[in-house]
Amino acid sequence: MTRPIREAPQFYLTAPSPCPYLPGREERKVFTHLVGNRARELNDLLTHGGFRRSQTIAYRPACETCRACISVRVLVDEFAPGRTQRRTLALNDDLIGSTGPNKPSSEQYSLFRRYLDHRHPEGGMAEMTVLDYAMMVEDSHVETNVIEYRRRGPDSFATGRGQGDLIALALTDRMADGLSMVYSFYDPALSDRSLGTFMILDHIARARKLGLPYLYLGYWVQGSSKMDYKARFLPQERLMGRGWERSDD
Repeated sequence: MTRPIREAPQFYLTAPSPCPYLPGREERKVFTHLVGNRARELNDLLTHGGFRRSQTIAYRPACETCRACISVRVLVDEFAPGRTQRRTLALNDDLIGSTGPNKPSSEQYSLFRRYLDHRHPEGGMAEMTVLDYAMMVEDSHVETNVIEYRRRGPDSFATGRGQGDLIALALTDRMADGLSMVYSFYDPALSDRSLGTFMILDHIARARKLGLPYLYLGYWVQGSSKMDYKARFLPQERLMGRGWERSDD
């Protein structure tokens, strides 16, 4: 159980900026800092209230006229992959994810750069330098890991690690009641593998193995085709005005 935070955090409001998900709309965010020895407790508490972590900042949308961004978390123990998801698991059966500390590498940044240039060339992260990437990975006061996905090799059964080129990566927080996928990316040349879906399915399995009830996926944005995929992992809970509400379709 999360204990009360003794010192109330200070919250701040950003200036309006163009919405990255819904054309013609503006977004504002409320945010606070996650620092110190109580950062993990605060992150858990705020995540339950719909916040997301980015480095040492916890934020959530605070748009005046829009409530399209909805926090979602998968009910791990009840989840069963559908036919298309089972096909994705089979297609990527030759991959294995290994968990390591949140340390950046030049190989990671090279893959990250290819992913952004192909998938989000005009997005807000498009200009990130290698230093920016390193800060995104390392700058955390909570329990954060990097999960690297590579092809299985002859020694993978014994070592639990893949071999060869880095194919995909997830930056993941361990919370008291679940895993939270902070950011993930993959080789755009292998888009036919549905690697984004595969990493979510793999994280559901990881959370179940750890005995954690939830996988936090961030925001599902109603009306944004880029976020439709998050609604496919059912059953899930969505944070609505009255709290977390179950959704089965």
